[in-house]
Amino acid sequence: MPRDFSRSHRVAEQVQRELAELIRDEVRDPRVGSVTVSEVRVSRDFAHADVYVTGLGMDAAESQVMTGVLNGAAGFLRRGLSKRLQLRTVPALKFHHDPVFDRGARLNQLIDEVVERKSED
Repeated sequence: MPRDFSRSHRVAEQVQRELAELIRDEVRDPRVGSVTVSEVRVSRDFAHADVYVTGLGMDAAESQVMTGVLNGAAGFLRRGLSKRLQLRTVPALKFHHDPVFDRGARLNQLIDEVVERKSED
Protein backbone atom coordinates (compact mmCIF):
# COMPACT_ATOMS: atom_id res chain seq x y z
CA MET A 1 0.00 0.00 0.00
CA PRO A 2 1.61 3.30 -1.06
CA ARG A 3 2.15 6.01 1.47
CA ASP A 4 0.32 9.32 1.14
CA PHE A 5 3.54 11.22 0.59
CA SER A 6 5.60 9.03 -1.65
CA ARG A 7 9.03 10.07 -2.78
CA SER A 8 7.79 10.91 -6.28
CA HIS A 9 5.16 13.21 -4.76
CA ARG A 10 7.77 15.00 -2.64
CA VAL A 11 10.11 15.35 -5.63
CA ALA A 12 7.25 16.72 -7.75
CA GLU A 13 6.48 19.36 -5.11
CA GLN A 14 10.14 20.36 -4.89
CA VAL A 15 10.44 20.56 -8.69
CA GLN A 16 7.29 22.71 -8.77
CA ARG A 17 8.69 25.19 -6.22
CA GLU A 18 12.11 25.40 -7.84
CA LEU A 19 10.69 25.72 -11.38
CA ALA A 20 8.42 28.55 -10.33
CA GLU A 21 11.45 30.44 -9.00
CA LEU A 22 13.60 29.62 -12.03
CA ILE A 23 10.95 30.77 -14.50
CA ARG A 24 10.33 33.95 -12.53
CA ASP A 25 14.00 34.83 -12.07
CA GLU A 26 15.85 33.36 -15.06
CA VAL A 27 13.56 33.26 -18.11
CA ARG A 28 13.82 36.61 -19.87
CA ASP A 29 11.51 35.99 -22.84
CA PRO A 30 8.67 38.58 -22.90
CA ARG A 31 6.27 35.95 -24.27
CA VAL A 32 6.41 34.10 -20.97
CA GLY A 33 5.13 36.87 -18.70
CA SER A 34 3.66 35.90 -15.35
CA VAL A 35 3.44 32.13 -15.06
CA THR A 36 1.86 29.90 -12.43
CA VAL A 37 3.20 26.37 -12.16
CA SER A 38 0.02 24.63 -11.07
CA GLU A 39 1.15 21.00 -11.01
CA VAL A 40 4.11 18.76 -11.70
CA ARG A 41 3.78 15.02 -12.31
CA VAL A 42 7.02 13.05 -12.10
CA SER A 43 7.37 9.55 -13.52
CA ARG A 44 8.26 6.75 -11.11
CA ASP A 45 11.83 6.56 -12.39
CA PHE A 46 12.24 10.38 -12.24
CA ALA A 47 13.19 10.47 -15.91
CA HIS A 48 10.28 12.65 -17.06
CA ALA A 49 8.15 15.39 -15.55
CA ASP A 50 4.95 16.85 -16.97
CA VAL A 51 4.68 20.47 -15.87
CA TYR A 52 1.28 22.18 -16.03
CA VAL A 53 1.46 25.98 -16.31
CA THR A 54 -0.96 28.86 -16.66
CA GLY A 55 -0.14 32.33 -17.90
CA LEU A 56 -1.93 34.93 -15.84
CA GLY A 57 -4.00 37.27 -17.97
CA MET A 58 -3.35 35.31 -21.17
CA ASP A 59 -5.86 33.96 -23.64
CA ALA A 60 -5.59 30.44 -25.05
CA ALA A 61 -3.41 31.42 -28.04
CA GLU A 62 -0.95 33.36 -25.88
CA SER A 63 -0.82 30.45 -23.43
CA GLN A 64 0.06 28.04 -26.22
CA VAL A 65 2.88 30.33 -27.36
CA MET A 66 4.11 30.60 -23.77
CA THR A 67 4.05 26.81 -23.42
CA GLY A 68 6.09 26.49 -26.62
CA VAL A 69 8.66 28.97 -25.33
CA LEU A 70 8.95 27.07 -22.04
CA ASN A 71 9.37 23.77 -23.92
CA GLY A 72 12.15 25.45 -25.89
CA ALA A 73 13.79 26.51 -22.63
CA ALA A 74 13.31 23.08 -21.02
CA GLY A 75 17.00 22.19 -21.26
CA PHE A 76 18.02 25.49 -19.65
CA LEU A 77 15.47 25.01 -16.86
CA ARG A 78 16.54 21.39 -16.34
CA ARG A 79 20.15 22.52 -15.96
CA GLY A 80 19.01 25.09 -13.40
CA LEU A 81 17.11 22.41 -11.51
CA SER A 82 20.18 20.18 -11.45
CA LYS A 83 22.05 22.89 -9.55
CA ARG A 84 19.23 23.29 -7.02
CA LEU A 85 18.07 19.70 -6.46
CA GLN A 86 19.98 16.86 -4.87
CA LEU A 87 18.85 14.17 -7.30
CA ARG A 88 20.87 11.63 -9.21
CA THR A 89 18.65 12.15 -12.27
CA VAL A 90 16.86 15.42 -12.94
CA PRO A 91 13.71 14.75 -14.96
CA ALA A 92 13.30 15.90 -18.55
CA LEU A 93 10.64 18.63 -18.57
CA LYS A 94 7.57 18.76 -20.78
CA PHE A 95 5.34 21.82 -20.35
CA HIS A 96 1.56 21.74 -20.85
CA HIS A 97 -1.06 24.48 -20.68
CA ASP A 98 -3.34 23.96 -17.67
CA PRO A 99 -6.89 25.09 -18.47
CA VAL A 100 -8.11 24.84 -14.86
CA PHE A 101 -7.83 28.57 -14.20
CA ASP A 102 -9.59 29.34 -17.48
CA ARG A 103 -12.44 27.02 -16.52
CA GLY A 104 -12.69 28.64 -13.09
CA ALA A 105 -12.86 32.12 -14.60
CA ARG A 106 -15.55 30.94 -17.03
CA LEU A 107 -17.59 29.42 -14.19
CA ASN A 108 -17.32 32.65 -12.21
CA GLN A 109 -18.52 34.58 -15.24
CA LEU A 110 -21.51 32.27 -15.66
CA ILE A 111 -22.42 32.56 -11.98
CA ASP A 112 -22.23 36.35 -12.18
CA GLU A 113 -24.53 36.31 -15.21
CA VAL A 114 -27.09 34.16 -13.40
CA VAL A 115 -26.99 36.37 -10.31
CA GLU A 116 -27.43 39.46 -12.51
CA ARG A 117 -30.45 37.91 -14.25
CA LYS A 118 -31.98 36.93 -10.90
CA SER A 119 -31.62 40.47 -9.58
CA GLU A 120 -33.31 41.87 -12.69
CA ASP A 121 -36.38 39.65 -12.18
